Amino acid sequence: MRTSIATVSISGTLDVKLQAIAEAGFDGVEIFENDLLASPSSPREIGQVIRDLGMTCTVFQPFRDFEGMPPELRARTFDRAERKFDLMQELGTDLVLVCSNCSPLALPDRDRIIDDFTELAGRAQSRGLRIGYEALAWGRHINDHRDSWSVVRDVNHPALGLILDSFHSLARKVPSSSIGDIDPAKLFLVQVADAPWLEMDYLSWARHFRNMPGQGDFPLGEFSAEISRIGYQGYWSLEIFNDRFRSGSAPGVALDGYRSLIALEDEVGRRPRTPTAPTMPPRVSPAGVAFIEFAADDKEAEALGGTLAALGFACVGRHHRKAVQRWRQGDINIVINREQEGFAHSFDVVHGASVCAIGLSVPDVPAALARAEALSIPRFEQSVGPGEMQIPSVRGVGGSLIYFVEQGSEEQVWATEFEALEDAGGAAKAIGLEAIDHVAQTTFYEEFLSWILYYVTLFDVTKTVQLQIPDPLGLVQSQAVESRDKSLRITLNSSIAQQTLSSRFLTKYMGAGVQHIAFSCPDVFAAAERARANGLEMLEISRNYYDDLEARFGLDAELVERMAVLGILYDRDGEAEYFQFYSRAFEKRVFFEIVERRGYGGYGAANAGIRLAAQSRFKAEVAY
Repeated sequence: MRTSIATVSISGTLDVKLQAIAEAGFDGVEIFENDLLASPSSPREIGQVIRDLGMTCTVFQPFRDFEGMPPELRARTFDRAERKFDLMQELGTDLVLVCSNCSPLALPDRDRIIDDFTELAGRAQSRGLRIGYEALAWGRHINDHRDSWSVVRDVNHPALGLILDSFHSLARKVPSSSIGDIDPAKLFLVQVADAPWLEMDYLSWARHFRNMPGQGDFPLGEFSAEISRIGYQGYWSLEIFNDRFRSGSAPGVALDGYRSLIALEDEVGRRPRTPTAPTMPPRVSPAGVAFIEFAADDKEAEALGGTLAALGFACVGRHHRKAVQRWRQGDINIVINREQEGFAHSFDVVHGASVCAIGLSVPDVPAALARAEALSIPRFEQSVGPGEMQIPSVRGVGGSLIYFVEQGSEEQVWATEFEALEDAGGAAKAIGLEAIDHVAQTTFYEEFLSWILYYVTLFDVTKTVQLQIPDPLGLVQSQAVESRDKSLRITLNSSIAQQTLSSRFLTKYMGAGVQHIAFSCPDVFAAAERARANGLEMLEISRNYYDDLEARFGLDAELVERMAVLGILYDRDGEAEYFQFYSRAFEKRVFFEIVERRGYGGYGAANAGIRLAAQSRFKAEVAY
């Protein structure tokens, strides 16, 4: 795959954009006219910078309101085109993007449109240039790639070809099967962009909400596979209009873009009847969370141990050489690392007591590492002592780590590295927790889509519908990624409002990371009663919530009263039910959730506002 990206896709001045695009690994770059106009450099100098960075200028764009203009404006339109040709030759590109006319003055006369493109193509050919015609979803008379292709086909000039843009086609739900009718020799460029499904006008949707492949809801895999099937060999370019990306880091967004294209190429190679092969090992299929590791100093570790004990965990192991403990309940393993040097110590210095790593059981560790490397996800290594295992890891959210543990070797890790401890009554305090249900990570608003892309390209997970959750002080954006068997569930949250719980966490935590961990159990009422008896500080829920709950779901009054006493929240989806309760935050950062699922697949989003309000009431005493 030859990769390219439009300069409009990322933030910064043109020189900053070009440097970031080259460093991300792109082969080419589309020069957007506004970036050229704002640059103090001449087109010739810009072209030279592109070549010095080892890239090609794939296209100059856009040339608007060309075809079908009335006779009195036609000459002026061709004069504008000649000026574009001058710029192209100075830039060193032979292709200009002509988007379908949106002017209210444009005429629907197809013969006139054919004549206009015939003349334009002739002029371009005389200067060694080419014209790429793109159908805008909001074009006045041409807004479907089947119509723009029919124009290109009927003009039948070697200097005129088609530009396909996934947004314009998929937003209008044009069948991707129609791509099979296109002559690949006439397809000059493919632009790809994803987007969430929204009910709004095409122009606003396109100008503000496009995103990288994998970050939205469009069926880009099939669209791209159809292009591959016809034998297209040209550039695959990103043209992304997104306000969040324009305020983000240029290198970070550029790297996301490159990663998204490489992952898309791999996906296409795995589809039937495509001429390409997969480019890397398949997405990693996690078999579950092997452990969660906290970094803490001695004082924090003692306090965290107290919280875990109240949750029914028992300290069952101590590292042979290091100040590291293993806490367990059911299939849940929590590691507390209070070493005074190394990665965990550095993490604690920056963030305080917090989750520094998540260990995932995977079926093929070398394949997982190879895929991460292909996606430019940094690997992390640190020295290990005699008799210790080197567990491979990669960087994750907020600089934390994701360890890859070979499936089936989990017990070997504990047996090799840890000394078993006598159970000092911990089992008697167990509250019935069985497994890690999900892990909730909070990210900066500008990085939210980046981390969604990280998970969906590295792991075999699907995205849930994106939600807006009301915090008393603003809205929180939330979306989950889930493995097929639900053994890995991660929710991502972010907010643009500065005083929401999510934003306060980022300030207190000094960055993105795990804000809460949910544990599953078979009997939430028994778990809540035992946790309370163990001294767990639990989040207090408003009585008004329970009065409404009884009326809303028609629940038995005695059941509702029991939930109110124990601070248990409830949601229902059809016949499926969800029960949950929360601890207060440990060290003003991380809190814990206990859930019981009765066929329920969500995360209790209906209760999120209630939980956030309860935590906000607690804010005066504990500033999250």
